[in-house]
Amino acid sequence: MTTPKKAAPEPHVEASRIREGLPFPLGATWDGLGVNFAIFSANATKVELCLFDDAGEVELERIELPEYTDEIFHGYLPDAHPGLIYGYRVYGPYDPQNGHRFNHHKLLIDPYAKQLVGQLKWSEALFGYTIGHPDADLSFDTRDSAPFVPKCKVIDPAHTWGHDHRVSVPWDRTIIYETHVRGISMRHPSVPEAVRGTFAGLMVDDLLEHIRKLGVSSVELMPIHAFVNDQHLLHKGMTNYWGYNSIAFFAPDPRYLASGKIAEFKEMVAHLHEANLEVILDVVYNHTAEGNEQGPTLSMRGIDNVSYYRVMPDDKRFYINDSGTGNTLDLSHPCVLQMVTDSLRYWASEMHVDGFRFDLATILGRYHDGFDERHSFLVACRQDPILRQVKMIAEPWDIGPGGYQVGGFPPGWVEWNDRFRDTVRAFWKGDDGQLADFAARMTASGEMFNQRGRRPYSSMNFVTAHDGFTLNDLVSYNDKHNEANDENNQDGSNHNLSWNHGVEGPTDDPEINALRQRQMRNFFATLLLAQGTPMLVAGDEFARTQHGNNNAYCQDSEIGWVNWDLSEDGKALLKFVKRLIKLRLTYPVLRRGRFLVGNYNEDIGVKDVTWLAPDGSEMSTEQWHDSHGRCLGMLLDGRAQETGIRRKGADTTLLLVVNGHHDIVNFLLPEVPDGGFWTCLVDTNQPSIRGQERFDFSHEYSVTGRSLLLFELQHEDED
Repeated sequence: MTTPKKAAPEPHVEASRIREGLPFPLGATWDGLGVNFAIFSANATKVELCLFDDAGEVELERIELPEYTDEIFHGYLPDAHPGLIYGYRVYGPYDPQNGHRFNHHKLLIDPYAKQLVGQLKWSEALFGYTIGHPDADLSFDTRDSAPFVPKCKVIDPAHTWGHDHRVSVPWDRTIIYETHVRGISMRHPSVPEAVRGTFAGLMVDDLLEHIRKLGVSSVELMPIHAFVNDQHLLHKGMTNYWGYNSIAFFAPDPRYLASGKIAEFKEMVAHLHEANLEVILDVVYNHTAEGNEQGPTLSMRGIDNVSYYRVMPDDKRFYINDSGTGNTLDLSHPCVLQMVTDSLRYWASEMHVDGFRFDLATILGRYHDGFDERHSFLVACRQDPILRQVKMIAEPWDIGPGGYQVGGFPPGWVEWNDRFRDTVRAFWKGDDGQLADFAARMTASGEMFNQRGRRPYSSMNFVTAHDGFTLNDLVSYNDKHNEANDENNQDGSNHNLSWNHGVEGPTDDPEINALRQRQMRNFFATLLLAQGTPMLVAGDEFARTQHGNNNAYCQDSEIGWVNWDLSEDGKALLKFVKRLIKLRLTYPVLRRGRFLVGNYNEDIGVKDVTWLAPDGSEMSTEQWHDSHGRCLGMLLDGRAQETGIRRKGADTTLLLVVNGHHDIVNFLLPEVPDGGFWTCLVDTNQPSIRGQERFDFSHEYSVTGRSLLLFELQHEDED
């Protein structure tokens, strides 16, 4: 028995009503009377607008856009309205060896689409060539891909924001909380099942209250742009959970919209702003989900491949792959640059986002001959009146030539500092020769960032991120355990600088567990008491585990989700982290606006930072170069200049002591001008310490092995 085909509705006959429209703005824009459609292509010969029924299943009509102005195809449909479902078919040469891959049999997503409906369904019809053909991607496939491609939806951008406004946290008070929209709410007991894993789930009061009370300033969401699940992952019953596989830079992924409405994202932003939390988006403009020459034709490849992507200069059939994912967007092309900056402005202005973290950002500043800090994209961001007001954070590396650019981005950018991560991990693991580097990381890596008026906050410090071990796993595993990824444990980094402290994975040994807890406190204290901008990962604050998986990119499961069932140790760690954050915000000397360089200022008779050996004397050259040295004092003088004005500051003086030795070190508390005494604010071996006990100058404090302490200078006349 055969199933009867669904009868197509009567066509709208919109073709007879099409008008010329305007070449701007790009995308589908409703003006209250109709919709203007505009799409860039430098090499296409014709563009058809395809209209679909409300379910996006039946193609009702194809309308040729009537005008072509300045490489923009455009047309206007009067009486069209928000909710209209559409896509494009683009005609032109199919000549892969010269970079052209036009195939009008493939329905294409508008790069400027504000909303997508439906999910990609993998089919051979998605490919512009015939899979299995002896000529491979040089062949031409005529199957219609429309049944398998997400469709675009015209939106009404109007939204009542009420009193919402950008939070605009100063950089020196910024603490980033990196999380995943789905992962943070999937197991939260207060989040209703119907909205778990969505923007609506992140609005739930108890979840927001946890983040607010933690004390962080900014929630950084892993990619929320519409993305594609890799075919090979779906075959294994997994997904591209992290979402670093974008296909539409203006549209939130439909899976995160519980309501199916764009307003849900805006409401989430408003709720976060109401809690005085910034919203930062992790954005992926370095590549798209279309992959290499063997990938599907979903959008830009079929619109104008040679304009959107960087192709090999001597054989345009193949792609430059600086992203490691098959293709690389070409931001040296003015229209691609425009698309990316238009996208950023859209999220900042229309969606009220407060900042962006750029995945593999070196690509965005690379011309064909290498990275250039004067690349058009970086210049555009600095000059744009909207973008220069929001936070811009670079992941300053990729796999292309000259790809490692930590410290190489221009003023105005904050950069992920992997040197902080690696040095701090190595120091607390007990590796030799880390003391001098550790001191540099504690002072915002001035050797890389102290130039051209950049500030200490330019260094974004982190110990863990979404990519790698959680903090709990960092102190519980020597090796990665990615077997659940079904890649024979070959994926993920082998350079973790982790230490299991004697047992691989969970243990009942009380001594090992106590040391692991102290080490997690050491990591958090180092991160939150160092100069620079700290970033922590959701769940680390209460010792979340991924069971040794350091590459959970495909784990939309309990491995990748935050477990909110806190143990007693987890609750204690959370309490400790909250207190550290409060201390950071209380004492300005922990987040200075000027780099600490250790020079003596003769005008005011103060040295901003003094490095002390355990005997209380200043560190000597020999001690700095002692590969076995593991104990150090960092004296932060509150009288040092806060700005360029030549007068004494009035901040509290603090002393930070670290001991990476396995055993106790007796540290002589230093004498400072104007007298007074020391109180201990933090001892990672005794997390309940609150600064009640007095310690006189020259007191020998027994610093527990593998611990960190923070002392406050108080004067006799102080309460």
